[in-house]
Amino acid sequence: MYKLTIRTAFAAAHNLINYQGDCENLHGHNWKVDVAVTARELDKAGLGIDFKVLKREAGAIINELDHKYLNENPVFKEVSPSSEHISRYLYQRLSERLNDGNITVDSVTVWESDNASASYYE
Repeated sequence: MYKLTIRTAFAAAHNLINYQGDCENLHGHNWKVDVAVTARELDKAGLGIDFKVLKREAGAIINELDHKYLNENPVFKEVSPSSEHISRYLYQRLSERLNDGNITVDSVTVWESDNASASYYE
């Protein structure tokens, strides 16, 4: 197995639901997102997946969140748009786009600061 990882980023605002503290107020982050996939086999060029393809697919989903108020996204209407929920959402969406028998999304890690992240994997 091979594991490939890319890092992308987005900026967005949110406020946590049912949180007792400052983060219940509207605020924003410059999130970094690590997307890791595994590949069983390499192609003729020796690649599991072209990093350009991985970045393009991740970027298509990230762009839906970039410079948005996350609480208005239908996905986060009933759940708090926490880093944990964002990482799960990105994992599920990327899995729909990328998983093909050879490529499998391994994990998505969402960094809300340089020192705090949440990952989702199955």
